[in-house]
Amino acid sequence: MSESVTKVKDLKPGMENINTAVRILESYGVRTIDTKAGTRTLGEYMVGDDTGKVKLVVWGSKAASLNVGEAIELKNAWVTVFKGEVQLNAGKNSNIEKLPEDAVPSAENIPDETPRAEGGGRPPSRRPRSGRFGGRGRGRGGYR
Repeated sequence: MSESVTKVKDLKPGMENINTAVRILESYGVRTIDTKAGTRTLGEYMVGDDTGKVKLVVWGSKAASLNVGEAIELKNAWVTVFKGEVQLNAGKNSNIEKLPEDAVPSAENIPDETPRAEGGGRPPSRRPRSGRFGGRGRGRGGYR
């Protein structure tokens, strides 16, 4: 593990180029979904380290490449929020390497803590503007 490693508890939505070492705790299977970009394959897993657990979504050809119990290093992963849940993502530009068993705590030594999505994972809402010109009168312009 050459680059700096980000711990699960420190994952925040919007983070990119994440390097982390985790253990595969559960597999939720591989499926295909239809997106704006077409049909995509994804594999969903629960992974963890000594600070907590997070869902990992592996996109594309690597979707079925992980096995429960393995210790892995993820390089160039990114963090999103889906349905209010923080998710770690790995895709075609991510690298997944198997690690020695002792590189990551065993499953029974991984806490149940999960990273929190600040504000439920939604972008801050903007106040609705009234009228055609942003609620600043009737288009007369200038300062009052």
